[in-house]
Amino acid sequence: MARRRRVEPTDEWAELELLLEWPEQVEYERIRPPVVFGSPVAERSRQTGTPETTLRRRVASFENEGMRGLFEPERVEVTSTLPPEVRRLILDLKAEHPPMRDNEIATVCYVRFGRRPHGRTVRRVLEANPTAMRMFRRFKPYHEIPDAVERRLAVVTLHAEGWNTKSIAGYLKTSRPTVYRTLKKWIAEGVHGLEDKPRGGKRKVNLKAMNEARKLQENPGLGEFRVSAALELLGIYLSPRTCGRILAVNRKLYGLEKPKRGSKEKKEMPFQSSRRHEIWSVDVRYLDHNLPPEELPEGGKVYSISILENHSRALLASAVSTSQDLTAYLSVLYTAVERYGAPEVLVSDGAGIFKANQAKAVYRALGIAKETIEKRKPWQNFVETSFNIQRRMADYHFAKAESWEGLVAAHDRWVGRYNTQKHRAHEHRKDARRSPTEVLGFLTGVRHRPEDLERAFFSTRFTRVLDSSGYARIRHWRIYAEEGLAKREVALWLGPEVLTVEYAGEPLARYDVEYSPRTRNLREVKKPQLFETSHRVGVAQLRLFGLEALGEIGWLKVLRLDEYSPRSPRWSQILQLTLFARAEAP
Repeated sequence: MARRRRVEPTDEWAELELLLEWPEQVEYERIRPPVVFGSPVAERSRQTGTPETTLRRRVASFENEGMRGLFEPERVEVTSTLPPEVRRLILDLKAEHPPMRDNEIATVCYVRFGRRPHGRTVRRVLEANPTAMRMFRRFKPYHEIPDAVERRLAVVTLHAEGWNTKSIAGYLKTSRPTVYRTLKKWIAEGVHGLEDKPRGGKRKVNLKAMNEARKLQENPGLGEFRVSAALELLGIYLSPRTCGRILAVNRKLYGLEKPKRGSKEKKEMPFQSSRRHEIWSVDVRYLDHNLPPEELPEGGKVYSISILENHSRALLASAVSTSQDLTAYLSVLYTAVERYGAPEVLVSDGAGIFKANQAKAVYRALGIAKETIEKRKPWQNFVETSFNIQRRMADYHFAKAESWEGLVAAHDRWVGRYNTQKHRAHEHRKDARRSPTEVLGFLTGVRHRPEDLERAFFSTRFTRVLDSSGYARIRHWRIYAEEGLAKREVALWLGPEVLTVEYAGEPLARYDVEYSPRTRNLREVKKPQLFETSHRVGVAQLRLFGLEALGEIGWLKVLRLDEYSPRSPRWSQILQLTLFARAEAP
């Protein structure tokens, strides 16, 4: 027996560790002072350089299991808890596609057997068992499969087994966009998405498509994008490039005008919105028309007042008006807030109607922050973009309108088509929402109760019920609105210079007034203007003649009423009769 080398005893860990030969000895010397002498574990951790949590775990293991706690557990005991079929699948997946990661193998096991092993467990199985090289493939490379349906079915099969896109593309030796495109068609169309389709799909140019494009091209302001959007609503799917070629052919055949292109320079938008109903924009635009002068007031101007939601580009409210005054603007704002709630911010230019005292009072009541664009920079207002689209889509039809009712109908048609057609701002959205209506959805801003809205607009908006002749009373004045709406509730918008009568957002009549909002004194109502509406229907009882038969002189549209007579004072009733007169009392 060899004689042992004599060494001087020491407690220094650096010197003691050099004298130990077995790992179990090293582990025991690490925990010996805390176990035997009760030394602090934190101090021993600093001496040996072992993490304190590891040292505490080994002390607890030694106290519970004795010397067995110093030995590492055998790996076979851990992997033996997995069923044999799960271990076999782990080895087969690694052999079939070696780049597959451990967590992805665990996902495939979960899809196949409903049990997901930990990634470290998968790694121990692979290290404890040799992986055999597979001499065959379940699927050939993607482009070597002759049948298109079979190669797309291979992508879907691997995806159904739990393979991710990267592994599918690597195993089939194709690109990830090809895998994404195949899975997208499978989700959208099912089995039919695996079949080959003619190039372009439904985007086939035929006589019907060319004829519909020719009809739309009668409006010279429409370009290829707007024609493509309009045809899509008719079930004809053509790309803007294809529509551009059709328009060029039609221009050559029929001598049609070519639309003028605007500036394509992109400028920074300071009021870009990141969510719905965060920012609204409002503005007024003058409309070109050919209405007869007798249907319009002096000056003969017509305006479009519109409110736009910046995120979705949807028109929330828009109206045609013969004036650009405060009451017309507040009427449009009331319609938008009533339908969609209030925004956080409202953006406009520096026009007086947007910063009037009555408008500011409405903003404060509804909790709206008012912002103004910079001077001579109209492009900062998002609604200017919709006005440019209106110029191309609707000005042609505005010029063809022969009556006020026809002009309002053309404007309403444009609003409906604009909101439902695809918008260029949404071309690259991942959720496939292309039109302003689809992007806006059902979400609304801060909703207000009807009584709160009435309180916010109390100084400008009044509701009245028309009498049997279609008249309404306001401030000792009796004004005509519409005989066909007798006994219906209408809204009266009273401003410093104009009084407008509306029903369901449509103007019925307009009067020039002299009114002081401070004293609430309506001194004069004059110059009545009645609009053609669809509400001129038969009344409850037939009349011998219509009011129009009396002419402008005989038909009183405005009537000044007498002031309310003062109420007679009410004397208090005597509870008990006196026995004698007060003068006879001693």
